[in-house]
Amino acid sequence: MNNAAGGLTIRELADRTGVAAATLRSWEARYGAPVPRRLAGGHRRYTESDVSYVGEVLRLRATGLGMATAIVRASTDAHDGELPEPSVFAGLRRRHPHLAPRVLRKPTLLALTRAIEDESRARAERPLLFAGFQHERFYLQSRGRWEDLARTAEQVVVFADFGHSAHAGAAQSDRAAPRLVPTPPDSPLQREWFLVCDSPDFPVCVTGWQLPDQDDVPDRARRFETLWTVDPVEVRDAARICAGLAQKFPPDVEWQLDERLSGTPVSASSDLRRARSLFDRLVGYLDDSRAREDA
Repeated sequence: MNNAAGGLTIRELADRTGVAAATLRSWEARYGAPVPRRLAGGHRRYTESDVSYVGEVLRLRATGLGMATAIVRASTDAHDGELPEPSVFAGLRRRHPHLAPRVLRKPTLLALTRAIEDESRARAERPLLFAGFQHERFYLQSRGRWEDLARTAEQVVVFADFGHSAHAGAAQSDRAAPRLVPTPPDSPLQREWFLVCDSPDFPVCVTGWQLPDQDDVPDRARRFETLWTVDPVEVRDAARICAGLAQKFPPDVEWQLDERLSGTPVSASSDLRRARSLFDRLVGYLDDSRAREDA
């Protein structure tokens, strides 16, 4: 079967890229990429995008990057040809359109993120944590909590409008402290609140996009279109988006990608998806109830 008839065979991909078929199988088994389409008989079929992807991995390896880092960066930069994603919220909506957003007020969104922080501290085994606070003043209100989280995490990365503040500079020199990534004024992250915990035993992500026309709204009354998920595949995508953004914004800061981001975790079970749907409704009802009490 050739490309015109439904895809490239692994031998054809090997011929096009110069990477042996056995090596391509090894990449798939160890790093989860490239991911072929499987025919009914189990045979692999690849696309022209996979040819470009393998070429990008080879180019990145030639610059001196390790294999795991090259795989992750190529996956991030090559996704649909337009990455890094501008935001976690936008990236998840595009990659997983089945995720249904729900409008929540900031106190409810903050309660969700605080619960995830506490559960991560109690359960997650050396997690990768990414958080978006929009503005530095919001991070400083929780700075002690995040410094505590960083003591047991593999890596903690925080996004906000840090600029060149003393807080950001101090954090970069301390590997046990959160890494503070300054977001530019025109970045979509200036309107986004998110928390991503990538851990084998506790994968979870919540992200909220601030609705427009709220400049004169009190902080507690601000509303966010919110997505959340505990599906390991969706959480891994969110973590990869964050990693890509961390590389994009501070090019002068060394960034080490964890090899875990190169793998493909097992998707959530149907029972877990049903529980997520129920919890989503519950959060919505609680948010509506609190809004009526505050009115």
